This record gives sequence, structure tokens and C-alpha cells, in this order.
Amino acid sequence: MAVLASLAAAILTVTACTSPSDDERTDTIEQSPPAPARSRTPAPTRTPAQSAPAPSLTTAQPRAGWAYQLQNYRDGRLDQLASGPYGTVVIDLARDAHRDWFTADEIAHVRATGKRVLAYFEIGSIEDFRPEYRGLDRDLIGNEWADWPGEYFVRFYDERWWQKVVRPRVDQALRAGFDGVYLDTPLAYEEISLRNVQGRDRDTLARDMASLIARISAYGKARRPGFLIVPQNSPELRHQPGYTAAIDGIGMEELFFQATDKRCTEDWCAENLAETRALREAGKFVLSVDYASRPDDVRAACKHYANERFTGTVTVLELDRPGPVCPRE
Repeated sequence: MAVLASLAAAILTVTACTSPSDDERTDTIEQSPPAPARSRTPAPTRTPAQSAPAPSLTTAQPRAGWAYQLQNYRDGRLDQLASGPYGTVVIDLARDAHRDWFTADEIAHVRATGKRVLAYFEIGSIEDFRPEYRGLDRDLIGNEWADWPGEYFVRFYDERWWQKVVRPRVDQALRAGFDGVYLDTPLAYEEISLRNVQGRDRDTLARDMASLIARISAYGKARRPGFLIVPQNSPELRHQPGYTAAIDGIGMEELFFQATDKRCTEDWCAENLAETRALREAGKFVLSVDYASRPDDVRAACKHYANERFTGTVTVLELDRPGPVCPRE
């Protein structure tokens, strides 16, 4: 999810990332029947007309929850997240979503409190304020994401995307000492226009996305055993050979409440939940996030997390502050 448009105006010059070294490429994942196609919820607008109030939970909080914050870190630091009652923290690679990378010392400070820290970045799309954007060959960039102006789906299967964007981002996460990566926009395989993919169909694109995630996993774990791979959404990719073995967990948005305070009742909600449960049963942890502010909705989401054995957070769609951890049942 792109929530960082407010930072774009501050970025005046962008250049392309270059990769520091060659990698040992993994084999492409072979074909398998894809999951059924689904109709997805539209993403919320990039700059909502009105920000929802932060949800409020006042009862005792366990350390099993997680924090998901991608912008507006208090005083530009991670102290608030380090001191919070979270077991896992997901933050952007850079405090400004550009090149002001979080340092190894900053990540070590959060990890020293017993937390896992995951680096957020997108693998199927690119925002026009990201540092790599202007240096990309134009044929790599596909259609604009209508729900997120300024964000474009990309030919994620192209070797140049790996060399110029994905591998350098994984390298940055490794250098900074993150515990792993939190990979957004696997759903690009469903959303990129077929006019932009050189004759590929959706089945092929699903295999390509699973292959990319497996490649990230092999690359990261070869350099740091135990490096965590956590894609966001698209749990149906578990039907692709190699995908489930490649990941350690999955992040899931809006399983129970869509932004904001709207119960998730469409068919795809039930489909996503069923696929997520299957990954849980396969031994993968689940980081679930819902966007709600009404106390009854916050409590309902928290109850779902407890019943499903998911690690959950209820927060605001801007992802500009950490949400409170659900109370212990």
C-alpha cells in the first residue's frame, strides 16, 4: 500500500540505484494451476480527505502484537517503536522513503528490546518519489495504479527490475541489520495491464511473482540464515510451487475491516481468510492489519485475531503512527 505521497514534495532529485555485486540466481518456479481469480477491494485514496482518529485500547497489552508505520516517525527516530509493547515492527527502509536510510545502529537499538524489525518495500510496483524511479528504463514501467496516483505497476519478472531495484533493496536491508523484509504489492500479477507484459497471461504472471519472492528468499537467506521473508496480501500464491517454502509469514490487510470501519463481507474477504488460514496451518506466522477507529470495531478485530491465532494490529490507513496492541483476551 502506498501511503507516502506526503513525502514526495520534499524530494527534489532522484537517481537510479545500482547493484553492488552479482548474485547467484535461483531457478524459475515451474508451472502449477493458479488460484481462482478474485475481485479485489479498491485501495483507499492516497491522501484521504479526513484522517481517522487513532484507535484507543486501554487494557493490558501483550508483546505479541506488531506495529506498522511507514512515515512520520516521531522526531525522525525509532524510539517510540523501540519502547512500545510490540513483538514485531515493520518500517520503511528509509525514514524519508527516499535515501535517508535507517542505520544499523538504529535498527540494532530496536532489536535490542527483543523486537523483530522488518524492512518494508514494494516488489511489484514503484512510486514516482522513490529513488530508483527516474533511472528505470521506461519499458519496465506499466500502468498507473488508479487507486494510488503516482504509483505504477512494473514488469517485475524482468531481470533489470531485480538488478536495479529489488536486489539493492534487499542488500540495504541486510546492511542495516533488519531481521527480514516485508514485501508489498505481490498483487501486481493481477493488476498490471496485460498490454504491458509481452504476451504473458495471469497464470504466467502468478508464477513469475512466486518466482521473484522465492528468489528474494534464496538471496537473503544465503547471506543471512534466518532472514525473514514476509509478503503482504495475495495469499493465493501459496498454490504456486515453491512459494510456501520460501516465506516465513504473511502480512494481510483488511481481512475483517476495510478502511475505515467497514466490515469486510465481500466474497474475496472469505477467500483471503481461507487462504491465510491454510498458510497458518503450514506453519507461517500471520501479521494481520485492519483499518478501524470505532471502539466496537477495534474490539471486534482484536477478537478475530485471538480466535484465528493471528498477530494483529488495528490502525489508521495513513500508517503514520503505531497502533495500540490488542488487549489480552
